[in-house]
Amino acid sequence: MEKSVQRIRYPPFEYSDMIPSQIPIIEVILESQNKPPPAFKIGMENNWIVEWRKVTEDDKNLPIISGEVSKETFPFLMRTRNGWYIDPDPLHYRARKMITPAVILIITSLFLRAITPVIDKISFSSPILDILSNSVRIGQLDYPIFLFIVFPILISPMFFRMTANMKDIRRQNMLIKNPIDPPVISIIKKNNKIIISKMKISKELKVSRARIQVGIAVPERRMILESQGKKEGEQTIPGMSTPLPERRITTGEELGTGVGESTPMTVAHRRLMMLEPMRVLDPGQWKYLENNIKNEFELLGPEKLWPGSIYSGLIAVHWELIIEFVTNEGTKMKWVRPLKMENYHHKIEIKELPVRSGRLELSDY
Repeated sequence: MEKSVQRIRYPPFEYSDMIPSQIPIIEVILESQNKPPPAFKIGMENNWIVEWRKVTEDDKNLPIISGEVSKETFPFLMRTRNGWYIDPDPLHYRARKMITPAVILIITSLFLRAITPVIDKISFSSPILDILSNSVRIGQLDYPIFLFIVFPILISPMFFRMTANMKDIRRQNMLIKNPIDPPVISIIKKNNKIIISKMKISKELKVSRARIQVGIAVPERRMILESQGKKEGEQTIPGMSTPLPERRITTGEELGTGVGESTPMTVAHRRLMMLEPMRVLDPGQWKYLENNIKNEFELLGPEKLWPGSIYSGLIAVHWELIIEFVTNEGTKMKWVRPLKMENYHHKIEIKELPVRSGRLELSDY
């Protein structure tokens, strides 16, 4: 059996509300029949971190767990990050950005409404205060005028979200009823880049841009519990949610450490139609193709060298190709294909683990 040390402090769904140094690092000795990759460390000890290295004398007291190590893409990633996906409607982003200003506005209005009698006693008046103090009688009740101004602003984000969800559902159903053939692509893989020498696409699509990216998938829940000596139903570690009933778990959450609204509303289908964001992601630069796909072109990986494709229950380094298309109706589509990139023969160190929002409309996937 091959042994290696895995250390990980993975960002939870709402990582911005967490202090990384206050969350314990998961440290285990992994036993597997396959060889581990060359050592790598991404992140700092007092921040989010992912490390995979050889066993040393100082690791004697670490818990030992058994698991699979593979260069082949794990099934849950093939289900959630492979094939065609639609972009969420831009209204989702606008609605989320409106929530904070709307809440601040209504709280300010209620505060001014509460102190209006005091201001009236000191003989101070203004048009704004007049609006706040006046009321409109409807039936047997009096309603403050400011509610008719502030309330529509408060509920507008919900209205925008409802509208965007209906548009998304319509586009998802159209894709299900009229499936699009995947592009035919010839790929040459090299260190931190790929060369696409051939691409054949459907006539109903127009290629826009492409890039490759690498990230760390969400650790498997079972492995985290086993590493902490816990069983399902016991107190979870910080940043880890309690499990949902099986019927309510989406495809991308079944192995997750946290549950949240990672994607807008999706239709009931055997696979997700929106690309769930990876909370740890480092993309290469977009290559704008402008429908010029007859010539050979290359796509560069991220600026800093990352490990190649390697998968285990706790640490899964996942590479993928993303090509953006536009249909004849103007709908933006993304085609995603996992990539099997080779590992380097030397240790890789990156000082900062690139994290981003777990919400699709805020993460740039």
